[in-house]
Amino acid sequence: MKLPVLSVADGAAWEERLVAALARGPHGVEIARRCVDVVDLLAVAASGQGRAALLAPSLRRFDADAVDRLAAAGVVPVAVVPRGDTAAESRMRALGVEHVVTDDADAGVVAAVVAEAVRAAAEPNGATQRAQRAFGDPSMAAHVSVPLPPGAGAPVSPEEPAARGSVFAVWGPTGAPGRTTLAVTLADEIARLGQRALLVDADVYGGTVAAVLGLLDESPGIAAACRQASAQRLDANALAGLCWQLGPRLRVLTGIPIASRWPELRPAAVSAVLAAARTLADYTVIDAGFCLETDEELSFDTMAPRRNGATLAALDEADVVLAVGAADPIGMQRLVRGLSELRDAEIAAQVRVVLNRVRPGAVPGNPDVELRAALERFSGHRPAALLPADYRALDVALANGRLLSESSPASPLRRAVIELAAELTGQRAPRARRRRRSG
Repeated sequence: MKLPVLSVADGAAWEERLVAALARGPHGVEIARRCVDVVDLLAVAASGQGRAALLAPSLRRFDADAVDRLAAAGVVPVAVVPRGDTAAESRMRALGVEHVVTDDADAGVVAAVVAEAVRAAAEPNGATQRAQRAFGDPSMAAHVSVPLPPGAGAPVSPEEPAARGSVFAVWGPTGAPGRTTLAVTLADEIARLGQRALLVDADVYGGTVAAVLGLLDESPGIAAACRQASAQRLDANALAGLCWQLGPRLRVLTGIPIASRWPELRPAAVSAVLAAARTLADYTVIDAGFCLETDEELSFDTMAPRRNGATLAALDEADVVLAVGAADPIGMQRLVRGLSELRDAEIAAQVRVVLNRVRPGAVPGNPDVELRAALERFSGHRPAALLPADYRALDVALANGRLLSESSPASPLRRAVIELAAELTGQRAPRARRRRRSG
């Protein structure tokens, strides 16, 4: 049985030539379906009629999300680009298409590329080595372009290392444990420690970073960044243009003002935005949504958007996940269950637990001692920080749309976040100034 391949050529002549040549030759590959556009391609791919797809680089609406959907359907994309068109090849590679062949390649070369692409997708760890072996024939080298292994390109000068910032994802279970408060304050204090900080509102259930900071809800924000990332036009400069500049070292990428706009935050696009964020800031702080469920996929016969995909993508991209829980009996129960869900989601990042709104009376005895003991007993985690309740300072900051450092610089809550920011970044926390008593 021949390997079934889909094609969408956007009117290019190579499609008709390959259909005839592959049908009559002993190549083990055939074009099973010629698609008219990207929508048709994705629908056919979801039906299981192909294992690979030959694509013209001129296709409209072909973006990173389409590549992600093809991968989910088990279809490997192979770009067919005009000879010498380096811009087209670069664009397809930027979208995530790893295998490229020229439009004047003969059927045997195309068949070999397609077969190797399918094998590489089945065993991704050895994809580069197998591609090199398969395409080592000099007669194919002029038609095929494969990814180079790490280190095969020009060496990076040790004096100019590639900039790569860290990503902290602030996450917590349902019940408003204080994710946004921590994310906003943490990003601000990281900036005040002399580091470039970027605050990203990625909550698909109703981000409130803009409201907390008194910013316009209709600013482009993360939705616009995801659109540019899907078209592979997002870099550090473009991302900076979509952010609010709140200080010399603090930028804010606001969230979606209406929760119903969550489909605009595709997981692949969110990952691309965070990749650009690493080059823009030393530390990116994400205010993530609470829900980690993936069951909504089971309600559809085809590959459907996942509301919680953006949250899972943000957690997957993070270097550290700060799991926030409210320091009261109900909040602790939710936190322990949430940590279990986080573990089941197989998040690779280091998880550090932060207990928020610590206060006497919420738990019997000494709250610090009791909360530490309960958390370690029921979850196996030790708290990285215990943030005291300071409702008055938070009310003043929220009423004026200001940062805690601006409205209540002496707040004990702010001081605790400064210590956490210093620990996470490896910086030295400034000493608290003592007030002089008058008289």
